Amino acid sequence: MSPISPQQTLKDVFGFDDFRGGQQAVVSRVLDGYSTAAIFATGAGKSLCYQLPAIHLPHLTLVVSPLLALMQDQLSFLARHGVAAASIDSTQDRDTTRDVMERAKSGELKILMVSVERLKNERFRHFLRQVRISLMVVDEAHCLSEWGHNFRPDYLKLPDYQREFAIPQVLLLTATATPAVIADMREKFAIAPDNVITTGFYRPNLELLVAPALEDRQQQLIGWLTPQMQPGFEAPTIIYVTLQQTAEQVAKALTAQGIAAQAYHAGLDSQRRDEIQGQFMRGESPCIVATIAFGMGIDKGNIRNVVHYDLPKSIENYSQEIGRAGRDGWPSTCLTMAGRDGLRVLENFVYGDTPEYAGIVRLLEEIAAAGGQPDRQWEVLVFTLSRDTNIRSLPLKTLLVRLEMHGIIAPRFAFLAEYRLRYHIEPAELVSRFEGERAAFVRLIVDNIPIARTWGTVDFERLHSAGQAQQIDASRARVIAALEYFQDKGWLTLEGKRMTDVYEVLQPNFAIEALASQLIDECRHRERIEIERLQAMLALFESESCLTRRLAEHFGDSTFEAPPETEQGRCGHCSVCYGHPVRLPDAPPLPALSDADFARYARPLIERHTEQFGKPPNAQRLAHFLCGLTMPIFTPLKARGLNGFAVFEQRPYPDVRQWAERHLGNADH
Repeated sequence: MSPISPQQTLKDVFGFDDFRGGQQAVVSRVLDGYSTAAIFATGAGKSLCYQLPAIHLPHLTLVVSPLLALMQDQLSFLARHGVAAASIDSTQDRDTTRDVMERAKSGELKILMVSVERLKNERFRHFLRQVRISLMVVDEAHCLSEWGHNFRPDYLKLPDYQREFAIPQVLLLTATATPAVIADMREKFAIAPDNVITTGFYRPNLELLVAPALEDRQQQLIGWLTPQMQPGFEAPTIIYVTLQQTAEQVAKALTAQGIAAQAYHAGLDSQRRDEIQGQFMRGESPCIVATIAFGMGIDKGNIRNVVHYDLPKSIENYSQEIGRAGRDGWPSTCLTMAGRDGLRVLENFVYGDTPEYAGIVRLLEEIAAAGGQPDRQWEVLVFTLSRDTNIRSLPLKTLLVRLEMHGIIAPRFAFLAEYRLRYHIEPAELVSRFEGERAAFVRLIVDNIPIARTWGTVDFERLHSAGQAQQIDASRARVIAALEYFQDKGWLTLEGKRMTDVYEVLQPNFAIEALASQLIDECRHRERIEIERLQAMLALFESESCLTRRLAEHFGDSTFEAPPETEQGRCGHCSVCYGHPVRLPDAPPLPALSDADFARYARPLIERHTEQFGKPPNAQRLAHFLCGLTMPIFTPLKARGLNGFAVFEQRPYPDVRQWAERHLGNADH
């Protein structure tokens, strides 16, 4: 370990005189060799908790993140401070990736950032086994927990990866973890209670306002925002909405009133999103109207307003999103324009994640068939399996994790289904660089990868069979290792695609129907939890006690103390403390659904579905269509282009489904 103290590094490298909040406690524990969890409020300086130890630790610090966008600002910050850090991501060309790997292998690199999906790549895992790693950092670590607000199934594999790569310790970072999530995170990584460091969620500079949404919500927003948008003195503002089209509509309405606003959402291409984000960060564009696609990894200190034009998805999302305001410590306002109208859309998203019973049965039949093979291996291409079972990819990944937990399947490895190569030197010259058995092995590779024009596709079965005939080890692992070596030497370019996960079927003789019923029950349990999460958020906004205190209590934060000038248990700067608790207005009543509605909106899908598949859709499929909830089967049906798609997105999904069942006469399982 470096003789320089962490305090000295803090000053010399990062330019700070003192640690903030719980930073010193986290840094000390990590440098003492303990696995640690840091639960810090948004903007409280989580990143320094791994950046500083990485300089002192002897080997590489591997940072795993859910989003590449989260890494870019951190990489820029580290580059400015002279810390050797890099990322590997799918946007890079082969030479850049190879350079990063070489720097990591040589020990030059202190920090390597990757997305969690990168760890499924067999070539990347092969590389990691050649590198000594001191610390694995898990950013947005609440994604580990099914009780967290944006559970990511791939995160559940991280404890296994820690063991596989012999990483001695981990550091978990998150801004939003309830006591149940913290307990789950601790258990998965065997973190001692004393090594969980939590800073309070209380931010004295944030004013939390809840205003009942008026009928003309756009005008309500314009009236509130206009005084803060005087030319030359515009207050940097993020306005969060649920739907892409709302982002466009609100941005247009604000611009028409002289407020320079830009829409930001996943429907824009990445270059345009980067442009808008850059303009906002530089202060050239004062107002962004965004779906939750915006803000992750944004480190802009002077955001004065965060407005929720629509309801946030959960208390955790709300906390994360308002946490982007006022990071410079100056007073900032967080306004929620709350009404129950947006609740239907959010609830419908929850129902949209529950797969069809028939799709789960199809999934289990595939597993049972693979379990009947001698090696019990089941190869999964998620995109293909999603299409075949009509289960969207995220719920499908979650189901696979549930099946692991039930002991039905176990992940063994992942590989790229297809490799192709292009030679930079003559194949004969490649062979001539080796002697003996190695030369025979390289000759085998060259002879059995035919080149069509410039590229050749690697057929591992063919190579293995040819190797057996010549008594040469031409196993998949050896061939890939050789091709990687040739690429490192610059003798060829190797490209891979189509990630395939290989599972072993541990219990091939399970009862398909019984397990399908159990899994659908678990999906519906999850559905209920998510609906309850939305209700808890409404209860927060309708609170008659201090909003700031209620928020702190949700996260188990016992550090909240009222400012001395206010009465006990009150922050003095929220709607309730100002004497304005709210009752959220009910969504406007909608006319009853009629037979004419069914003929007009449901019939187009029924006709096309019957034409393509020989039978009408079930009620669940039809309700998804009418509420604008996607399913893989809608792609070949070109369902989005049909009259009726999303026409009922403002109606409660259970009501639409029951209505569809009555008309179709086919209640689903």
